[in-house]
Amino acid sequence: MGFQQGLSGLNVSSKNLEVIGNNVANANTYGAKTARAEFADMYAASLGGSGSNGVGIGARVSTVAQQFTQGNISTTANSLDVAINGRGFFGLLTPEGQYVYSRNGQFKRDADGYLVNNERHQLLGRMLDDNGNVVSSQTPIRLTNDTSPPQPAERITLALNLKADAPVKSGAVDLDVASTYDFVTSQSVYGDNGVPITVNYYFRKETAAVAANPSAVPPVAAAGGQWGVYMSANGAPLPSDPPTRVGTLSFSASGIPTGTTTLTLHDIPGGANGQPLTGVELDLAGATEYAGNFSVRELSGGGYAEGNLSDFVIETDGTVKARYTNGQSKAIAQMELTDFRNLNGLQPIGGNEWKPTQAAGAKVDGVPGSGVFGLLQAGALEESNVDLTGELVNMIVAQRAYQANAQTIKTEDQVLQTLVNLK
Repeated sequence: MGFQQGLSGLNVSSKNLEVIGNNVANANTYGAKTARAEFADMYAASLGGSGSNGVGIGARVSTVAQQFTQGNISTTANSLDVAINGRGFFGLLTPEGQYVYSRNGQFKRDADGYLVNNERHQLLGRMLDDNGNVVSSQTPIRLTNDTSPPQPAERITLALNLKADAPVKSGAVDLDVASTYDFVTSQSVYGDNGVPITVNYYFRKETAAVAANPSAVPPVAAAGGQWGVYMSANGAPLPSDPPTRVGTLSFSASGIPTGTTTLTLHDIPGGANGQPLTGVELDLAGATEYAGNFSVRELSGGGYAEGNLSDFVIETDGTVKARYTNGQSKAIAQMELTDFRNLNGLQPIGGNEWKPTQAAGAKVDGVPGSGVFGLLQAGALEESNVDLTGELVNMIVAQRAYQANAQTIKTEDQVLQTLVNLK
C-alpha cells in the first residue's frame, strides 16, 4: 500500500516548509544565510538480500544545506559596524571559552573596552604596539587608548615662497613694527606639558640679488637674495629685544636655497615643569625665492596637545585606528578572519553564529584581503542572502507537494475501503 510513501512525503514537505519558513523569518537578519532542504529517496531491501523490488518506499530529508553566498552590503551610521565582502568569518570567544564564528559585524565596545557582538562574545584579532607591530594574535580585541599624550615640537618644516623682488631692509629690526621686516607667519608649538605657544617667524631681506659679472676679478656668479630669519614666542622676541637672528637663508639666482637650510631655534619657553624647549630645528629646505606673492605651502612639526578619543576607524584590511581630538590617529589592533574547507560542516547555534564540527575541516586564520579572505567595509553590514521572492515561490511549491502527498494517502484509503467492502 502507498501509505508509507504518502506519509514520508508529508514529512519531507513539512520539513521543507519549516526550512522555508526559517529563511523567510531571517530575511532581515544581518549575516544570516539561507538554507535548503535536500531530499533522498528510500528503497526497502528484499528478504533474500538481492535488492529492492524497484518500488520505492518514499523520501527522507538527506540534509539541510546552508548557502554561504554573499549577501548585499548596506551602510549604517555606526563606525563599529563591519561587513565582510568575500570569504571569511569573524572569530568570537564566548564567556565559556568556546570559539564560534559569525558573518554578522554588529560590534560594540563594552565597559572593559572589548569589541563584542550582541551575544556579548568577544571579537578575536591582533593587538598592536605603539609602532604597529603585532603583540598577539587570535586574542580578544581591546580598545582602551582613550587619550593621546602631548608631543613636544622637535623638528619644524616650513616650506614657503619669499617674494623675489621684495625691497632690501636696513636699520634695526623691531618685530612690533611691520616696516622693519618683509613677511611673517605663525604656528602653535607645544611643549612637553601640551601647553600651546604661539611662535612667529619673521623674514627680512637683507642682501639683494647679484647679477653675474664674468669680467670681474675674480668673476662674480649670479646669486639670489639673502634673508634674515627672526622669531618670537607669545609676542616676545627671542632671545632678546632687540631680537637676534635665528639664522640666514640664501638663494641661488634660480630661487633655490643654497647653503644651510636647517636652523636651530632659540630656546622656547613653555616646556615641561617650566623648562624651555631647546634644540628645536626649523627645516627651510622647501623655501623658494620666486617672483610672485609671499605664500606658505607647509608648516608642520610643532607637536600637539593631549587629545581625547573621538572615534574609531576600521580600514579594509581590518586595522582598527583610534582618532583623537588633537588630530592624531593610532593603530591599536587588526581584525582577523577565519575560513574552513567545508562551510557546510559548520553547525548553526543561533545568534547569527556557527561552531565548527569535524566535517568542517581545519580552520585557516588570516587578515582581510590576504589569500582567499575578503576585504572589510566599515560602517556597513552584510544583509541576509535570503531571496524573499524565491522563498515565497518555494513555499507555494512545497504547499502543493504537501497537498499531493495527502491526496495519495486519501486515494490509498479509498482503495483499501473498496477492498474491505468486497462481498
